[in-house]
Amino acid sequence: MKTCDNTRPCTCTYNCPRHGKCCECVAHHAGCGEVPGCFFSKEGEATYDRSIRNLAHDHGLNV
Repeated sequence: MKTCDNTRPCTCTYNCPRHGKCCECVAHHAGCGEVPGCFFSKEGEATYDRSIRNLAHDHGLNV
């Protein structure tokens, strides 16, 4: 992956080396079949369940 200079304030509460580095974070989670914590509501992020199913549930979708 090319160098990622996309850094932003991050709402994810999990402490990791990709915190705030959007490109690296999205690539990492996609490779694991997951979604980054910043895609979730505050309550959904706090579960640390990064599954697509949990994201859908967090946004009120029935899957």
